[in-house]
Amino acid sequence: MKIIITGTSRGIGLELALQLAEAGHSVLALSRKTHTKLLAHAHITSLSVDLGHEHELKQVEQFIASSWGQVDVIVHNAGLLLSKPFSETSQADFELIYKTNVFGVANLTRVCLPYLKSGSHVVSISSMGGIQGSMKFAGLSAYSSSKGALITLTELLAEEYKDYGIAFNVLAIGAVQTEMLSEAFPGYQAPVTAAQMARYIAHFALTGNQFHNGKIIQVSSTTP
Repeated sequence: MKIIITGTSRGIGLELALQLAEAGHSVLALSRKTHTKLLAHAHITSLSVDLGHEHELKQVEQFIASSWGQVDVIVHNAGLLLSKPFSETSQADFELIYKTNVFGVANLTRVCLPYLKSGSHVVSISSMGGIQGSMKFAGLSAYSSSKGALITLTELLAEEYKDYGIAFNVLAIGAVQTEMLSEAFPGYQAPVTAAQMARYIAHFALTGNQFHNGKIIQVSSTTP
C-alpha cells in the first residue's frame, strides 16, 4: 500500500513509518525535521513539510502525482501540544496549535482527495482529551479543543465522502510515553510506549475501514 504519515520526526509517527515500511508498504513521511532512520529505509520517502503552512503541501501533491498516482492510507499523526494556563494562552498560541492539529489535517486531506479511491482509509490521531464528556486537564485548552475539532471534522468528512468509498476514522488515544508527553508533563510515566501504540495504529490503518467509518475509537487503558 501507499501510505502517508505525518509527524514522523519522533515518537509514534517515527515508529509507525518504520513498522509499515518494514512490512513492505511504501511510506511518504512528512515532518518538519527528518529522522536519519527514515532516510536509510528504501521504502520510505521523506519530505520536510510544515503542515501549518498550506503552500508547503504543493511538494506533497507533486510527489503523489509524479510517483504514486494514488494514496491508499493517510495517518494524520502530527500534532502540537501546549500546556499553559488559559489566562496566559494567547490567540497566537491557539492559532499555532490549530494550524497543525486542525487546518493541517484539512489541507493535506484536500490535497490528497483526487488520489484517494474506493477502499482508501484516512485515520486521524486525536486525544482522549478531545472526547466530549471525558476527563479534562487544566492547561490544555488549546490542545484538547483542537483535538475535539479534529473529531468533528472527521465525522463530517466520513459523511461527505461515504459514497466514494473513502473511510474516515479517528483514534482518540490516551497517554503514550513520547518526547512530546515528557516535555509537557515532566516525570509522568505513561503505560504505553510509542512502539506499542504504533503497532495498534498500523493494524487499524490497514484494516479498520473494513469495519468502521466516521467512528471515534477510544484507545486508552487508563485515565489519563
